[in-house]
Amino acid sequence: MIDWNEAPKGARWWAVDANGQAHWLLAPNVAPFTNFWYSDQIPAPSFGYSDNWKESLTERPDACVPARTNCVTENLLVSHGQR
Repeated sequence: MIDWNEAPKGARWWAVDANGQAHWLLAPNVAPFTNFWYSDQIPAPSFGYSDNWKESLTERPDACVPARTNCVTENLLVSHGQR
């Protein structure tokens, strides 16, 4: 379970990479005068995640905004469209 209370302001997703490191992924930025975007990542707790890293991408719930408390959620997989 991901504790969104620990997420930095602006974090939109949480995910684990191929090396097993967890990250908060911030809202994307569009680089001026280019045709690409990027998303900053910040080291994050793993919250005990041990499943396939390719299925770890989890979107921050709409109801879980930085000013609110008790934003603990189950690992919802964006790639599977589950909410």
